Amino acid sequence: MRILCFSLLFSTLLLLSSMHASGFGSMGPISASFGESSFFCAIDAGGKQDVICWAKNSSSLSSSSFSTNSAYFNNIPAMAALSGGEGFFCGVLANTSLAFCWGSNTSSGTDLVPSVYRTTAYSSIAAGKNHVCAVRGSYYSDHDSGTVDCWEIVRSGNNTFSSVQSTLFYDEYISTLVLKYVVSGEGFSCGGVRDGGIVCWGPNSGSLGVSNVTDSFKVLASGRTSLCGILELSGEVKCWSNNDSMLVPPVGIQFVSLAAGANNFCGIREDNHGIECWGSFNFSSMPKNSGFLSIASSDFTTCGIRENDLVLDCWFANASMAPDFDPPLELCSPGLCAPGPCANGEFAFNASILNEPDLTSLCVRKDLNICSPCGSNCSEGFFLSSPCTENADRVCTACSLCQNSSCWDICGLQPSPEKHWHQLRRLVIIIGCAAPGFLLIIIGWCVLPRLFTTRKEEGSKKQFKSCIGKPELDTDGIADSLPPPVATCPGMAQVFRLSELKDATNGFKEFNELGRGSYGFVYKAVLADGRQVAVKRANAATIIHTNIREFETELEILCNIRHSNIVNLLGYCLEMGERLLVYEFMSHGTLHDHLHGGLSPLNWSLRLKISTQAAKGLEYLHKEAVPPIIHRDIKTSNILLDSDWGARIADFGLLTSSERDVSGGMKNDVYNFGIVLLEILSGRKACDREYTPPGIVEWALPLIKQGKAAAIIDRNVALPRNVEPLFKLADVAELAIRENPNERPTMSEVVTWLEQIVKDGLIL
Repeated sequence: MRILCFSLLFSTLLLLSSMHASGFGSMGPISASFGESSFFCAIDAGGKQDVICWAKNSSSLSSSSFSTNSAYFNNIPAMAALSGGEGFFCGVLANTSLAFCWGSNTSSGTDLVPSVYRTTAYSSIAAGKNHVCAVRGSYYSDHDSGTVDCWEIVRSGNNTFSSVQSTLFYDEYISTLVLKYVVSGEGFSCGGVRDGGIVCWGPNSGSLGVSNVTDSFKVLASGRTSLCGILELSGEVKCWSNNDSMLVPPVGIQFVSLAAGANNFCGIREDNHGIECWGSFNFSSMPKNSGFLSIASSDFTTCGIRENDLVLDCWFANASMAPDFDPPLELCSPGLCAPGPCANGEFAFNASILNEPDLTSLCVRKDLNICSPCGSNCSEGFFLSSPCTENADRVCTACSLCQNSSCWDICGLQPSPEKHWHQLRRLVIIIGCAAPGFLLIIIGWCVLPRLFTTRKEEGSKKQFKSCIGKPELDTDGIADSLPPPVATCPGMAQVFRLSELKDATNGFKEFNELGRGSYGFVYKAVLADGRQVAVKRANAATIIHTNIREFETELEILCNIRHSNIVNLLGYCLEMGERLLVYEFMSHGTLHDHLHGGLSPLNWSLRLKISTQAAKGLEYLHKEAVPPIIHRDIKTSNILLDSDWGARIADFGLLTSSERDVSGGMKNDVYNFGIVLLEILSGRKACDREYTPPGIVEWALPLIKQGKAAAIIDRNVALPRNVEPLFKLADVAELAIRENPNERPTMSEVVTWLEQIVKDGLIL
């Protein structure tokens, strides 16, 4: 943790650090207004500092098109910083440092700043419930402190706004002070004094209990009747309120940013940029595995700009209230543009990571920087793979990609058995330096190779030319260990001995288990020749309800199936009443695990690739397999990912359907594949009791039909600049899940559409 002496900071850096706060009465790249007509606004990450706004039940609003109920306004000028009051917004203009204010129903071009202040430049501005205070000085100047001006915002009976010069917020003593920044609440404002400490003024300032404060704060944020600040030296939070028991900040946690709701505060942690909230708050709604660079709060909603992709994300303070803010699919500025170099412990945001052609800076002037605080740690499930530099934050990598001892402890991983063996072998070699040890090593070198060679030769003899039939093996007189001879097929299946599959799975131990289903358990296995395979072991119920002839029929069909998007059968074992199928091993697990199980997230290009390849695999079963195969259980846990992240369909079963049932079964497969597409698009499970409604179809289908597909797109993945392909993917899903089976497409049609979406491409 950095510890900086307040007196040694340059004034520019002091202003910069104060800009990380966002919320009621604070200034930042994202802010919110309060009250029934509340809305959020943020500065776009497009390099022009345009303003994006969104309100309740709105998902695609911008500065040129904003609406909530009957309210409407447009043409908001480019902003350097934003601050929200009750139903209105203020900001500092990007090009002139002049103040500009507008209301939720203000017509185009209307400025709520009193005429006497419209030609004054300001370096900091803060909107309270019905007043505004601003610190004089050019926003981009090195001289970032000055005296304060305040004015009142008047709301009339017909919900229109006007402004007047303020007498309530004039204080003769305050007017003589030089302030660095200012925040505002309900009937009060507070400012950081250039020489140290904070002061508050206004009719309600006395109830806060702020007096004789000499500590220096790098961030202040105010709620309606409360104030919190981040101490410059320790990074911890100190709060004042007319209800002290309600706002007790966490102890021992350092913060870089704050946002205030009606009865709560939320902050961004200094170490991993995660979210911590206190006060009256629904803690279950807080984002768990995302870091943020800026946040802002309305009464009961907090929205933030995520650090890894600059996507907007919102969560809610009141568990009984339905989520009503759906931010647009646009990327927003991670911080405020300011002059000068970044301080120690900060990094300058590099626009090139957005991969947007011709976008070299997120600021209107090329000499400006967006300085954001470095993270020093990662969220749970990730490990620190690269430290923060002057042009990039630290890099956090999913623990599923942990490959060496540098991350084992952090991720709570244990070395694999292979690693243990290598370590043990090194230990044996060291011990072997002694004469007895040397003798043991000589014996081992002589004997072990022959044992391994024998096992490899034994395994190689098991390969045979027919798919199901008598293998070309020396049976050693053990007749019951071999499958009976049945019809042959052109596949390359292999007969395995039960003993070798037991060895390969460590005796079918639980730690080798990959999954389980209606058929039985699936185990990871390493054969004697080093091949990794997956062994599916039938459970008792499967064996009882499926006779041997049905099993052989299925086996005959399975060994004829060969496709790059199918998990192909390698062999089988029929011994001692066991029925074992040996398949290709899929090293990257199931699609379900990546979408819902905490494995490394999949980007949109990979998700589109997986969608298309899984569709091709299902199309092969429907169209190319003889006879046609109906899967009957298409879901994300039955779509596996190989070593090249290719999608493979798994777990299709016996064919007992009549010809009439085949057509209906195919339509059911299409429907279930539509659900898979919805999961890929949204990141939500097919059924999740934590949501209302719990079913993904009931939730997503109405939104897609209403033209609000943006509301279902997974915000835990960095969005492409061109989101149109994702909307097209939603349209394909909508066709697949239509209630009338006759209106659903065939899998061949789905494949054609998905291939076209991939061909159109994504701009990441």
